[in-house]
Amino acid sequence: MESVEEFEGLDSPEFENVFVVMDFQDSVFNDLYKADCRVIGPPIVLNCSQKGEPLPFSCRPLYCTSMMNLVLCFTGFRKKEELVRLVTLVHHMGGVIRKDFNSKVTHLVANCTQGEKFRVAVSLGTPIMKPEWIYKAWERRNEQDFCAAVDDFRNEFKVPPFQDCILSFLGFSDEEKTNMEEMTEMQGGKYLPLGDERCTHLVVEENIVKDLPFEPSKKLYVVKQEWFWGSIQMDARAGETMYLYEKANTPELKKSVSMLSLNTPNSNRKRRRLKETLAQLSRETDVSPFPPRKRPSAEHSLSIGSLLDISNTPESSINYGDTPKSCTKSSKNSTPVPSKQSARWQVAKELYQTESNYVNILATIIQLFQVPLEEEGQCGGRILAPEEIKTIFGSIPDIFDVHTKIKDDLEDLIVNWDESKSIGDIFLKYSKDLVKTYPPFVNFFEMSKETIIKCEKQKPRFHAFLKINQAKPECGRQSLVELLIRPVQRLPSVALLLNDLKKHTADENPDKSTLEKAIGSLKEVMMHINEDKRKTEAQKQIFDVVYEVDGCPANLLSSHRSLIQRVETISLGEHPCDRGEQVTLFLFNDCLEIARKRHKVIGTFRSPHGQTRPPASLKHIHLMPLSQIKKVLDIRETEDCHNAFALLVRPPTEQANVLLSFQMTSDELPKENWLKMLCRHVANTICKADAENLIYTADPESFEVNTKDMDSTLSRASRAIKKTSKKVTRAFSFSKTPKRALRRAFMTSHGSVEGRSPSSNDKHVMSRLSSTSSLAGIPSPSLVSLPSFFERRSHTLSRSTTHLI
Repeated sequence: MESVEEFEGLDSPEFENVFVVMDFQDSVFNDLYKADCRVIGPPIVLNCSQKGEPLPFSCRPLYCTSMMNLVLCFTGFRKKEELVRLVTLVHHMGGVIRKDFNSKVTHLVANCTQGEKFRVAVSLGTPIMKPEWIYKAWERRNEQDFCAAVDDFRNEFKVPPFQDCILSFLGFSDEEKTNMEEMTEMQGGKYLPLGDERCTHLVVEENIVKDLPFEPSKKLYVVKQEWFWGSIQMDARAGETMYLYEKANTPELKKSVSMLSLNTPNSNRKRRRLKETLAQLSRETDVSPFPPRKRPSAEHSLSIGSLLDISNTPESSINYGDTPKSCTKSSKNSTPVPSKQSARWQVAKELYQTESNYVNILATIIQLFQVPLEEEGQCGGRILAPEEIKTIFGSIPDIFDVHTKIKDDLEDLIVNWDESKSIGDIFLKYSKDLVKTYPPFVNFFEMSKETIIKCEKQKPRFHAFLKINQAKPECGRQSLVELLIRPVQRLPSVALLLNDLKKHTADENPDKSTLEKAIGSLKEVMMHINEDKRKTEAQKQIFDVVYEVDGCPANLLSSHRSLIQRVETISLGEHPCDRGEQVTLFLFNDCLEIARKRHKVIGTFRSPHGQTRPPASLKHIHLMPLSQIKKVLDIRETEDCHNAFALLVRPPTEQANVLLSFQMTSDELPKENWLKMLCRHVANTICKADAENLIYTADPESFEVNTKDMDSTLSRASRAIKKTSKKVTRAFSFSKTPKRALRRAFMTSHGSVEGRSPSSNDKHVMSRLSSTSSLAGIPSPSLVSLPSFFERRSHTLSRSTTHLI
């Protein structure tokens, strides 16, 4: 109906009138609202009919469900009219409003970054939104299935961490300062030079700045750099009170220092006690896990700057919170020191200390980096995707578990020390576990490193997360990449220590032979890691070839195959492609992939994970087994022939040899080295020891090979004309040569050349030709045949190469 008056007499207890109104701001809507009628918008009707659900009941007019199940709270609004407008729109979209902020509030709509509600929302990780979020959601009210809380839409209108903030920086290098200024603008803030009165925050590098160059105003927040990075990580402005910078010369600190310096009667006694304590500490062996760039002496080393340092006292162990039990296990009450410390005990103690330090470093990686990144309900949402976390940390938890067991066994041995105790048995016991855990991490360490660098550049919150943790004492101011390289270095370090231990072990000690076995097992583990790494890299190289070569056969991928060399050449003959074509040869340990440069590059390849690969630049020609290469011809250098070589090939489907001639275009690999490499792998494939016999030096005239004018303009033009003529010929070819005509032509030419009639052997050859031609249209997965375009060379070429075989 067009008017509300027509419904005035329709009130009935059996039915309810529902009014569908297009515009919630015209006079009709206002009349219905004042009359307390049930009013809904068209999107409600469409959504309910599509889902087969009843109309939702609401005590207020409901236009759409864009904010259904959302609970909003407002803060910082001074104009009542604007607040009423926003609240009305939220109600029209199905949202709920709460005056006071509590845990049930899903979004805080803020007009400023001050106030108690804002601070509580930051601490609870509640998304803080701009008012524009509501207005933009109302503009999309007619879109079905639209939700204002979806991440892609909501993130556009989140209040950035540094909104309404003007920052300045003190104590940072030029590079760091530039980076932080860029991050400030990216996160919605502004920056001004140091000392500008308009600044709201001064970010200080607390480890460098000992005193401020000016007296800050009461309105200026002087904060540590952790506030800056913490705000970016949380995706919200952190509270300044937790990160205030305190000057080193505060009155409180001066007072405490003056109290300590008082000349009391007991001061001399305290100094003597302190001196004795330091002397005792200097006699203890303490190996710091950071760096160490040189292995310190077992007798004179002291490092007290890191929480990861290990000493003989149980108090030095670190509590890592929810670290696996093996990490939080306390040390034994005391480490008994033999009356006369033997060299073997000293090395064993150093082995235990470095192992304990290593375990603590692994615990730091897990507890400071991996666990927080994997936690659900992170403030501001997930920092990294689960697959990125898996790529970065890999098998670190498994390595941690194995080395925790090794550390515990070493600790028991040191506590109950006896010269006859076997240290080698401990590493023999866990050698299989080391083989299982180390290769997955070591092989993909470069990928882990690349993922960290990429995510740090693309994700500001991850960059801030790394900055915060790197500044903590547990990390020793080392980056995550520097910590993750420790597993790569650990096994060689253990092998060196076991060698030292063996040197200081008496020949009659049973542990002497056990240590030799342990060292051998560690070497096997490292060899297994290196071999596994080599295979992984080789497989990656093969995948790169498959992606680069369009139409590359899938059977190139094989576990036993590895890429040996890549050579850029130019074709000098009619095979495997036209003369002058750029050809790339990929030498594998058992085959040769021949590909030419594409004339027309296809589009980019996009993997299922969204990674874009460059387009294939090469076109597959042939994948040839090395067993088909009968001779490798080293073409002599002449005035008309430079850097040329040829391959004499016998395809299984051909009755004569085929000559493939090339010119090498790169000087990085000398021709002589390339030919020797090729012959060596050909000899390995056909199980022959005399690889040098496969090389034959030949004159270019004998095989009609020359490189003259290969790069001239005339030569390129002639190749282009020839290529165009081939295309035209194919386009206007309306018939194919019948199989009978081919067979008859073959019989005639074969009989005329040899001057005799076909023999039984010839009939066998013809039958093979017939059978293979009938299979020509079927792609074969094997490497047994060359393409049909390998025609027989002239009779002259056949005679000139006969004596080579």
